[in-house]
Amino acid sequence: MPLVLGHDLAGVVVETRKMVTKFKVGDEVYARTAEFSIGTFAEFIAFDQADVALKPKNITMEEAASIPLVGLTVWQAFFEKANLKKGQKVFIQAESGGVGTFAIQLAKHLGLKTATTTSRKNFDLVKSVGADVVVDYKTQDFENELKDYDYILNSQDNKTLLKSINILKPKGQLVSISGPPTAEFAKEMGFPWMMKFIFSMLSGKIRKKSKQRNIHYSFLFMKASGTQLEEITKLIESDAIRPIDATVAAACLIAVISTIAILYQRGRERNYPLGQLDFQME
Repeated sequence: MPLVLGHDLAGVVVETRKMVTKFKVGDEVYARTAEFSIGTFAEFIAFDQADVALKPKNITMEEAASIPLVGLTVWQAFFEKANLKKGQKVFIQAESGGVGTFAIQLAKHLGLKTATTTSRKNFDLVKSVGADVVVDYKTQDFENELKDYDYILNSQDNKTLLKSINILKPKGQLVSISGPPTAEFAKEMGFPWMMKFIFSMLSGKIRKKSKQRNIHYSFLFMKASGTQLEEITKLIESDAIRPIDATVAAACLIAVISTIAILYQRGRERNYPLGQLDFQME
């Protein structure tokens, strides 16, 4: 303590060790911290060169800092967890968010047909990045609007995850970034046998339903990768993918963190347990 938060970054290299061969002082780079590591809100941070890539030349630092989490998540969901082919139909939930807007753009670049959910006020945004079919989640049920899809990227709750299976073709692929994790994930991460058992129990219902429908279910926990960021850099510099509202997102983040700090202080002054704070926005 104190604990410094933050996973994504964009910045300038100010120092390198002798074993660093890919970067030099003055390089503009971006990166995502490795598993279970944080600290990018600090003024300086040390990184393994394997997790870093040169920043795309055609975007700002703020825009670059918005890319690593969403970019790596989508890249791994498409290329590591799935076997997608041109012309296939993919359903990407909540497309107006960071992962969604990136996923739709990459899907269109790969020649995939895309569908998504969002509110009507965001229809123009999601269509501008390439969504072919847009479902208003407030007035429509995607389960009734979509069918015969090849792939789903799930980022919602367990109820939505279970419903998603019903719109997939047999042998379809369902990848979730919001859980539940599986025993295979625990094994991949090197967790003890107890965690494998717990994760197997947590994912039992979705795995059973997937097996009944001949669907392949997998859980994705994004990993840092400078090599994959290099590929993403190429896509951004070729204008195949563009960041969406990165500056606004950064401003919102600062506001949220500031609000949490205010609430925490008020809670201490009033001797409230964390999570039971009484406040009024000013």
